[in-house]
Amino acid sequence: MVEQSRIAKSHRSYQLGVRADAMERTRARITQAAIDLHGSIGPAATTMSAVAERAGVTRATLYRHFPNDETLLKACSAEWRSANPAPNPEQWATVPDPYDRLRSALPALYGWYRSAESMRANLLRDLAVLPSPIRHGIESYPRTVAEILDSAWPRRFRLRRAAIAHAVAFETWQSLAREGLSDAEAAKLIIGLVSTAADTQSGRVRRL
Repeated sequence: MVEQSRIAKSHRSYQLGVRADAMERTRARITQAAIDLHGSIGPAATTMSAVAERAGVTRATLYRHFPNDETLLKACSAEWRSANPAPNPEQWATVPDPYDRLRSALPALYGWYRSAESMRANLLRDLAVLPSPIRHGIESYPRTVAEILDSAWPRRFRLRRAAIAHAVAFETWQSLAREGLSDAEAAKLIIGLVSTAADTQSGRVRRL
């Protein structure tokens, strides 16, 4: 009897494990389906029905895993950011020279923009439908980058700060990329703009 009980418990544990694995695979399939749709048509146009269809599950199954749009959006955001991490701005804070800091940061930032172009463009367009924490993260990231880049100078100048804010904007990179510039070429051009703004307001002339 003891042996039978042990076998029965082992069998139940196995069945629970199999069920849990199946549920996890289904959840991952739903999350990926939503990510694919967000990257192609954007969050605003993505319906729960479309996600269920793309994932190959029923709406009832979808809602068992994600009871509403917000829970699905948060899961998608976490999964996508894990697979497509943005450059950490803190790494540039250790570069003392402001122009070296720009030369280090902008190519890396622009490279990430290129790899994430479709998703980031859709998210920026559809900000209004995103949960507040996700929206805040998207909006605050370039501000954080700009602050770290600008802090390399000992004094704050309005023109330079505006030029740096323009430099780190996704839309700036996108407009230059559409003109056929590589990320390195775009970075070099924008560093020249920041340099001009900095030198104009400080009264210096610097040759890069």
